[in-house]
Amino acid sequence: MGSKLQPGGTGRNVGSTDFTIAPIRAERPGFAAEHGNRMITPLNSVLILFSALSFLGYGSACFVSPYMKREFERYRLGSQRTLVGGLQVVAAIGLLGGLGEPWMGRAAAAGLALMMLVAVGVRIKIKDSLPQTIPALGYLALNVYLGLAAF
Repeated sequence: MGSKLQPGGTGRNVGSTDFTIAPIRAERPGFAAEHGNRMITPLNSVLILFSALSFLGYGSACFVSPYMKREFERYRLGSQRTLVGGLQVVAAIGLLGGLGEPWMGRAAAAGLALMMLVAVGVRIKIKDSLPQTIPALGYLALNVYLGLAAF
């Protein structure tokens, strides 16, 4: 979101009028109600970008990386690799779309959280160690948070 100058306050003095920089609110109807009169905080923006970039990278790697092909075979999900990768890329784009359309971000975060819940189950089923399972748990927690509180 950008900023604009508004009269009043304690900002930079321009001529005889005092101006402050205030966040721009979208001027389309329904925006405030849709966002619950909240703006996405800088921390939440960073978390959204972190998750989106992570899943863009991981999802894309599912299409081209020999390592990912071996990992999905190890998970016993070799035939699902491209589907999982595609869903991750689409959900990552949905997280970014959620910066403008909160429902899209919530849906994408919920989908990624569900995917990570399944990933934790797969890691347990194939008897991966806790250090191998922690990233899936972390992304599960992150996307649950994003879905419930960030958008």
